[in-house]
Amino acid sequence: MASIQRAKDTRQTTYFRSERISTINGHFFFSTREGTLEGPYFSRDEAERQVPRYIARMLQSQAILDSRNRENDLSG
Repeated sequence: MASIQRAKDTRQTTYFRSERISTINGHFFFSTREGTLEGPYFSRDEAERQVPRYIARMLQSQAILDSRNRENDLSG
């Protein structure tokens, strides 16, 4: 058990490492820290390859939201 804090977390907490890939009805999914289940994928390898892509999409989405918020702050 390790104490890990993400940059956006405002308080320190303990995260437990767990298996993020699961199988449901023969299809593979990965779970996120946000509590979503992403998939289905036809193989474990495919699900594992999608994890960094998911992270990249989430970071890109956050960057877009941050940019829009800055624009609104400047125009408001």
